[in-house]
Amino acid sequence: MNFKHLHYFWVTAKAGGVMRAGEQLHTTPQTLSGQIHLLEEWLGRKLFQKRGRNLELTEDGRLALAYADQIFTLGNELETAVRQAHGGEKVLEFRVGVADSVSKSVAYRLLEPALSVGERVRMICSEGKFAELLAQLALNRLDLVIADEPMSRRINVRAFNHPLGRSTMSFLSSPALAKQLQGKFPACLSNVPMLIQGAHSSVRQQLEAWFTRHAITPRVVGEFDDGALMTAFGREGRGVFMVPTVMEEETMAQYGVQLIGRTEELVEEFFAVSVERRITHPCVVAITDAARGQLFG
Repeated sequence: MNFKHLHYFWVTAKAGGVMRAGEQLHTTPQTLSGQIHLLEEWLGRKLFQKRGRNLELTEDGRLALAYADQIFTLGNELETAVRQAHGGEKVLEFRVGVADSVSKSVAYRLLEPALSVGERVRMICSEGKFAELLAQLALNRLDLVIADEPMSRRINVRAFNHPLGRSTMSFLSSPALAKQLQGKFPACLSNVPMLIQGAHSSVRQQLEAWFTRHAITPRVVGEFDDGALMTAFGREGRGVFMVPTVMEEETMAQYGVQLIGRTEELVEEFFAVSVERRITHPCVVAITDAARGQLFG
């Protein structure tokens, strides 16, 4: 296999197209397309398919990408190990997975202390479905998984749940939309556009039951696995949205939105899942201590 061709494929898949990949690799889209075509010929399989103006990975492309991720991650690890063996500065590698149902703002606040442990850290952060990240944890490809739910006992992975904290929920909206709301909270949410968490979020089922309990009939205009994208729509006045109360002030200051109301009936919990029963990895210790003592303290 020509690993240069594989690298071109890998960067293109990560970048989402040959134009952006070409900018990163300082080469032309035509050159990239030609090199990827040679890889496809060698494998005997199509790795990309056109969907309108965009490129999408085929099933074989997704399989190839998974292996390419491992190959180039190991390549980086090899470089680090060799440099350290020859007197280079020691680097503490920390591989963490974040469930895609966890808000990006919360994820940042949870992970940031890992970069302040008193030694040089290289954090390799990936995002995905909780079950997929647990599989990577079981293969020792991750040191930690951050999620908004504990690992179920039914999952056959030898790992341990470490509670980080819990937060009640706040409802926010753009000032223009807030002016249109009528009545007191939470009744004012009936028949107004709502942006809600996706079906995989742990707080989603709570939210639906809460609507029923308070006889609220929301007009759901969007469901989002990505909390940052939901907040972006909310900032533009597309709907009322919900965030953990611990992120309320930061979200209001950053996006210029305002508080509609808070409820203690909705609670989002956060967990660190590790193969260690007793936490010893310095980065994981920093994360758990900061979460329990500061963020959710």
